[in-house]
Amino acid sequence: MKRYGSITGLKPEKADCYKKLHAASWPSVQRMISECHIQNYSIFMKEIDGNLYLFSYFEYSGSDFEADMQKMASDPETQRWWKETDPCQLPLPDAAGRGEIWSVAEEVFHQD
Repeated sequence: MKRYGSITGLKPEKADCYKKLHAASWPSVQRMISECHIQNYSIFMKEIDGNLYLFSYFEYSGSDFEADMQKMASDPETQRWWKETDPCQLPLPDAAGRGEIWSVAEEVFHQD
């Protein structure tokens, strides 16, 4: 089991939309997340110095993360979902420089 944490910004004017989307997330997207060996997936929101940030956490139980992420990225329903959620997010500079939304966070502590 590998744990992943990621961070991105959230546009303040899109916060309510983002919450509503996730309050009624699409079953097809949830199935794809599970099919790609992702479990225990959460997204948290926090305001810091007047800016909104999202922190995601999930556990990956598969054996080929890159292939599973490609499978997810190729899924038409997931692509449609991202067209709804991506405009809400405000990537941090490192992610934006790579054309990505989420910045990967380094795990510095874990306790079972």
